[in-house]
Amino acid sequence: MSGLTRTSISIEADLLERFLKLARRRGLANCSEAIRHLMREALVREDWDSEAEVVGTITIVYDHHKRDLSDRLTAIQHDHHEMVLAATHIHLDHDNCLEMVAVRGPGVEVQKVADQLIGTRGVKHGKVSATMTGKAHATATDRAHATATHKHATAASKKR
Repeated sequence: MSGLTRTSISIEADLLERFLKLARRRGLANCSEAIRHLMREALVREDWDSEAEVVGTITIVYDHHKRDLSDRLTAIQHDHHEMVLAATHIHLDHDNCLEMVAVRGPGVEVQKVADQLIGTRGVKHGKVSATMTGKAHATATDRAHATATHKHATAASKKR
């Protein structure tokens, strides 16, 4: 970690105490690491709500006896094959199945796929777990420059 910056914040004593207990239970070494962890989570969530590339899993639980439900869930995945990396199907008991779908793509588009799967009639529960690809994240200035460059290149190629 290079370029560390020190900052101070004001927090109610009881809130800080509860937060540090939680951080220790989760194996975070100290207050600074716990706050960095929260900041990273917030930034990943921001990417998930944007056009930035994200990865994650969509987990759903459903009754496989529901008419055509398995086929509808599979069809949604096939409709978005460019974002679906893999799916794992687990039989929880005689009636219930758990399916984990690994996804990758623009955050807002992946969220739409998650909403479709979780919102399918007959799905009992669903959850999205979002994370980042590990690539460096572009700043807003970088994205604006890339968009302008793309528009310029597109306009130039149309003139030919």
